Amino acid sequence: MSGAIRVLPNRATKAVSLLRTIQYTHPPNCPCHSNPGHHHHTQHQQRSQVTRFADRVQNGSKRGYATPSQDPSRLKEYAFEMAASSIRFGPGVTREVGMDLSNMGAKKVAVVTDKTVDKLEAMRVVREALGGQPGIEYKVFTGVKIEPKDYSIKEAISWVTPYQPDAFLAVGGGSVIDTAKLMNLYSCYPEADFMDFVNAPLGKGRPIDRKLKPLIAVPTTAGTGSETTGTAIFDLASRRAKTGIAHRNLKPTLGICDPLNTATMPSAVKAASGLDVLCHSLESWTAIPYYERIPRPTNPMLRPAYQGSNPISDIFSLSALRSTVKYLPRAVKDPEDYEAQSEMLLAATLAGVGFGNAGVHLCHGMSYPISGQNPGYLHAGYEVSDPIIPHGVSVAVTAPAVFKFTAASNPDRHLAAAEAFGVDISNVKRESAGEVLSEAIKNFLEGLGDQPRGLGELGFKTGDIDELVEGTIPQARVLVLAPGLATELEREREELRGLFEESLVH
Repeated sequence: MSGAIRVLPNRATKAVSLLRTIQYTHPPNCPCHSNPGHHHHTQHQQRSQVTRFADRVQNGSKRGYATPSQDPSRLKEYAFEMAASSIRFGPGVTREVGMDLSNMGAKKVAVVTDKTVDKLEAMRVVREALGGQPGIEYKVFTGVKIEPKDYSIKEAISWVTPYQPDAFLAVGGGSVIDTAKLMNLYSCYPEADFMDFVNAPLGKGRPIDRKLKPLIAVPTTAGTGSETTGTAIFDLASRRAKTGIAHRNLKPTLGICDPLNTATMPSAVKAASGLDVLCHSLESWTAIPYYERIPRPTNPMLRPAYQGSNPISDIFSLSALRSTVKYLPRAVKDPEDYEAQSEMLLAATLAGVGFGNAGVHLCHGMSYPISGQNPGYLHAGYEVSDPIIPHGVSVAVTAPAVFKFTAASNPDRHLAAAEAFGVDISNVKRESAGEVLSEAIKNFLEGLGDQPRGLGELGFKTGDIDELVEGTIPQARVLVLAPGLATELEREREELRGLFEESLVH
């Protein structure tokens, strides 16, 4: 084990150095409203590799800047922002959380986890670390629901509000970290209605204009990248739709990425979590460029967190994609392959920075109704009592159809993604980019094993498609970034219907 882990510091140090640069350039209190109520798409071809910033600026300069005579709602974006949590990466760093909270001046800490993680080594180390700091009181909430629902979030908020902690510590997967983010948010806004901050158009999309409490996130899965982002996702049970809250101020103050904490993940959880990394990488890499997004914000505080692909996110996204293709099959097949597990945790964090600033698009937008309208599927390997379509499974099941569809807007970039899967693209025609990438994704999923071959194996039928389409339409925050998707509503419905139909069977 020690031999495998010793190879990580050089790569991890480089990644953390860039993360720190971003963090210090755009600290956590940078306000941002990230819930556009409409979407607009423009096709644009991109080069197969990360393009020079100077090229983008030169291309963008042809559009000019805002003038009083122009309609602000029709102006394209001309700038992008980068923000991410501070990240500490290394085997054993979990034991430092007590000192971190003490350094932050914390006296009362709400520790958030789930019943499974509460029994694992990560929580034993956390309790030991907190117990070793005189003057720190803490309480542990273990009631997090995997793939959280609005009602489970409300139960967590009710638990924490009377406790009034001055800091939060989340130990677990994305469900735990996202729940902790919202416990933090609503305990700081006790007068707010729950729907106030939920992404528009399902909710009001209210921006977060108060300083939240410090939050340290300790991921125990390698998937969501939630330790780096200002996004929290949950099921809105009454609407049978997945939605969330997205704002830069939700970002954890610090992400503690300890490869030792992911060693206990069951194989099925490793696979599903890794598929989320795969789609985070692919979607942020292929999202419309930031300079094609409309409208240009009239105030910097209105610039969304999900901005479109950009030169910095591109670096993180492509690196994460390559690592996932290389290491996820190894991590799933061999529980003793600590190098693969460590590299997947790093890939999840890198992808989190990539999509946390560039955004995701169709796979995620379509996944929300897939999860929310689950006809009764229970994924093998998950120890839960209720039916569950793991998030990574719900995003990956449409990926072959999605990237075949989006390739026409930027074939070179889709070919670069296919190359990351090991495809020799030297003789592939650009018009074949979609088919080639789609086939590469299918082969990867088949090689990973135990993955549903289409929505049909999740229990969905042709008669369910219209409801799945209607559950996707409200996901404007991510659909705005989908290359090639129609802007006219009926045409958009038709295209989404075609994607769901194609995804019924791989």
